[in-house]
Amino acid sequence: MLEIRNLHASIAGKEILRGIDLTIRDGEIHALMGTNGAGKSTLSNVIVGHPAYEVTEGSIRFNGQDLLQMKTDERATAGIFMSFQQPVEIPGVSMQQFMRAAVNARRKAQGKDELKASDFLKMMRERRKLVEIDSRLVNRSVNEGFSGGEKKRNEIFQMAMLEPTFCILDETDSGLDVDALRIVAEGFNKLRTAETSALVITHYQRLLDYIRPDVVHVLLDGRIVKTGGPELAQEIENRGFDWIKSEM
Repeated sequence: MLEIRNLHASIAGKEILRGIDLTIRDGEIHALMGTNGAGKSTLSNVIVGHPAYEVTEGSIRFNGQDLLQMKTDERATAGIFMSFQQPVEIPGVSMQQFMRAAVNARRKAQGKDELKASDFLKMMRERRKLVEIDSRLVNRSVNEGFSGGEKKRNEIFQMAMLEPTFCILDETDSGLDVDALRIVAEGFNKLRTAETSALVITHYQRLLDYIRPDVVHVLLDGRIVKTGGPELAQEIENRGFDWIKSEM
């Protein structure tokens, strides 16, 4: 699904990624762990096409397509979704308006007809229940006045509506209490299929207790320096990252 080779990327002239190699196949969940400033969020932003980041070397292919030649909106309609660390508020734009435009843009890219209003509202009701989001939230402006937990839950609701094939959870556990974390993770797990894949970016083991990764990577100083199974995340929880640095 996603194949990254020798990826180098910079922001404001400063190199952050220094040769990333990563392959994520259909149905796989990969966890990416590392210290602050290691390049985790830079990698996610490069994948989704954030214009502030410049790719200076390397390649990214998504389902056989050259991702670096695609615009940000084309990547989204192709099936890439990112749940942000700090979801933005969009005053004056209701969740219903926002999601209907996004869903129909994705359907158009897939060669499908737009959803009728009645079908869209039915879909919203079903997906809202799936991720346990209050009906009052979806009738308000996007994220306006939402708590941190409500914003993160709303991101999973958007994921449920858009049905992406590749999801990036960029520190979705940040700022969540135990109950909110469980609800968000369970919502994500309910949406998994054999064809969907994910990159879960986190500092901590606790999210990975709910979303079990197939592979765990450690990113330090712009490079993936260690890869292992789920047990690697537990070892990092117990020992931190210093032991990995000492092996470099």
